[in-house]
Amino acid sequence: MRQWLEKVEEQHGLDKLTLRSRQVVLASFALLLVLVIYRGFLLQDDDFNWRPVVAFVLPLVLFLPSIIGKRARGHAWLAFVSLLYFTQGVMLVTLPGQGLRGVVEAVVALVLFTGCMSYARFRSRQLNQ
Repeated sequence: MRQWLEKVEEQHGLDKLTLRSRQVVLASFALLLVLVIYRGFLLQDDDFNWRPVVAFVLPLVLFLPSIIGKRARGHAWLAFVSLLYFTQGVMLVTLPGQGLRGVVEAVVALVLFTGCMSYARFRSRQLNQ
């Protein structure tokens, strides 16, 4: 796997791979944030309560400085946090009537995980050159 990644890095260049993985991270992060906010609002009854929305959104929002600052270590930690949302998506799939939403959340979280890990690798190698 390592040899394959090094071959891909040589073929496409670290700058291009870093840019592409950052675009994947930004798109999947925004989509996951929208999905999580939507789910938080779905849990509401007639009396609106911000706590479920904040509980779902806060772990993602805490990583905004790392994403804006393009820090590789922050992206690596975000990858691990995205696995929590992947787990939530898988659990949603098992609930009646929530299958599609669960699949979408799990896939978006998995794309975020892959993008974050790729960005962390390519960015750290780019900075070490």
